[in-house]
Amino acid sequence: MAKDKYHAQVREALENDGWTITHDPFLIPYGVSNVEVDLGAEKLIGAEKEGQKIAVEIKSFMERSKVYAFHQAFGQYMIYQMALDYNSITDRKLFLAASLDVYNAFMIKQQMVDDAIEKYGLNLIIVNMKIKQIVKWIKK
Repeated sequence: MAKDKYHAQVREALENDGWTITHDPFLIPYGVSNVEVDLGAEKLIGAEKEGQKIAVEIKSFMERSKVYAFHQAFGQYMIYQMALDYNSITDRKLFLAASLDVYNAFMIKQQMVDDAIEKYGLNLIIVNMKIKQIVKWIKK
């Protein structure tokens, strides 16, 4: 599967934030198929504590219609969450990564994004792609 336009920037932003990339991509069996989340990562919380684990789907929202792009991204996110649930992978939290520009110009203004976060548990990582830095974590 082709990598998203911002794959390298998101990966570097996660690494800059102290995350170790464990999978690129992160394959999850789902029935007779596999789903392919862009990245798997983990971060140690302390020397003697278990780390946090995440799976990250990266989306550039390059389509003309940002609403359509969000429909696609959210549907894909829900399928990936179902695959995690199907495999009882409860130690890894799923996130959708998007650029700060898309967040400011589109996501922050959309009721559908707010509802996806509140009602369906959509988790977001917002990344400043120019400086490869995570600027916001939104998680339910």
